[in-house]
Amino acid sequence: MEFESVDKEVVRLSVPTRFLRKWIQAHYADRILAQWRVEDPTISRLELSVRSAATRLVSKPTPVAPSALAREVTAQNSELGASGPVVSMNDTLGGSPLDPRLTFETFIVGRSNTLAHAAARQIATSGRGEQLMFNPLYIRAAVGLGKTHLLQAIARAGNNGDRKLFYLTAERFMFGFVSALKSQTTLAFKEALRANDVLVIDDLQFLQGRSMQQEFCHTINAFIDAGRQVVVASDRRPADLENLDDRIRSRLAGGLMVEIGSLGEELRLEILKSRIAAARLHHPSFEVPTPVLAFIAKSATHSGRDLEGAVNRLLAHDKLTGQPVTLEMAEREMRDLIRPAEAKRVRIEDIQHVVARQYNVSRADLLSSRRTMDVVRPATWQCTWQKC
Repeated sequence: MEFESVDKEVVRLSVPTRFLRKWIQAHYADRILAQWRVEDPTISRLELSVRSAATRLVSKPTPVAPSALAREVTAQNSELGASGPVVSMNDTLGGSPLDPRLTFETFIVGRSNTLAHAAARQIATSGRGEQLMFNPLYIRAAVGLGKTHLLQAIARAGNNGDRKLFYLTAERFMFGFVSALKSQTTLAFKEALRANDVLVIDDLQFLQGRSMQQEFCHTINAFIDAGRQVVVASDRRPADLENLDDRIRSRLAGGLMVEIGSLGEELRLEILKSRIAAARLHHPSFEVPTPVLAFIAKSATHSGRDLEGAVNRLLAHDKLTGQPVTLEMAEREMRDLIRPAEAKRVRIEDIQHVVARQYNVSRADLLSSRRTMDVVRPATWQCTWQKC
């Protein structure tokens, strides 16, 4: 329901369909009227009307609100202008929140993330109207290696210039699109999203649903065709996102894909030092001996979040027990974070990719029921067999 107006003793509300009008009149009209009369005893009648999409796009409601409840509803509808409804960025299309700690200044650069950091920095410092070096930028990294850190750093640094950057996760994109469909404001949803100069999308692997992917594909095309920047991050390569529409994968593959590799021991040590320095801003007496740092950097090898969790445990031990941090304590307190090194497991997908690349066939052909000559006996194998 939407508030339309209050005129003397009559409250006028509207709904998008006739079915809703009949249902509300039959089941809720008396309760709604009773609630209005609690706010304003002079109200004696409730009128429900069916609004059309065309009416909503050209009309501008001008209600007269006689009560606190009516004023609140009117304030919510004040976003409707002569050109149609405007989707609030903090409501239907609210951007995902930015962590103030995730900036370029706090991002530790090492051999495994140098290219990704340089590409992200270049996008964040570009101005409106400048030539785009690569579009879209696709950052691929496993969990806890810093892709979200880079994306949020882009959004935070870029918004300080003359461009409008918008950061959201794939889950938030889906929520905004579903909300726009329910409220019949998809046109406003698209306009609000595409009014930005740079679109930053995180966790693309979670984008699901055919209609969602179609809308996302249209959005990506609109940005790229208009010469505006798109930045996307995922834990897989575009070719490995098998549930993703082929058109989206094609668009993403046409830009620059950079990968953030695993954290080396030197980089892990620098990250630990950075986290401890940040903790000492609030806890000046917090000290971690060098052997403890070396032990954690050598043992916690899986992700940056394990390193941050280790620092939090050391800090908690130091502040809650009052005992100094020692190597023995670190070994005892972080046994679950320090997982034994395992030999890299070769997945079936890895074998398929290597075979497909070696023999110049697609992975889809390998998995299909086709038995054509170029698949059963590809060119490279055929030449080797003939020589034999």
